[in-house]
Parts: sequence; structure tokens; C-alpha cells
Amino acid sequence: MKIKKGFVVYESGGEYIMTGVGEANFHGIIRSNAVAAFVVECLSEETTREEVIDKMFEKYDADRETLGKGVDSVLETLRKIGALDE
Repeated sequence: MKIKKGFVVYESGGEYIMTGVGEANFHGIIRSNAVAAFVVECLSEETTREEVIDKMFEKYDADRETLGKGVDSVLETLRKIGALDE
């Protein structure tokens, strides 16, 4: 899975913002924290849920179960706005 073309993430004042541009069918903004932005960054290339959790485990001091819940929450939001290519 990966982020579909037409979605961009940028930082503004410590807040991460995702929006659809060009061919994206989403025309709003999603505000997120650095952890969610990290998940989205991981999804810039083809990857799996487990690979994202592995990368987060290397970066953050949390157990895999907690990280998995966070990843699932971000993935659910991305699915809702049509940003995830699975």
C-alpha cells in the first residue's frame, strides 16, 4: 500500500497538514501530529502495515501493540479520504 498521487503533506508551525491536489478526489485538509506524518512519509513508497510498525519501533519508544493501534488509526483516516492505494 502507499499514498495515492495527488496528496501532499507539509509542515506549518509544528503542525502537519495533508491535502489533495491535482487528480486527488479529496478537497479538504487533514491536520495531524508528527507521528501521523511519519506514517504518511513511510507510505510515500510501497510498504506494508508491519513495515511501517517496524520503522516506528526503531524511531519511537513504544511497544508494538501501541504503535500498531496508531498506524491503524492513521490508515483508517487515509482510507476514509481515499488517499490510500492498496
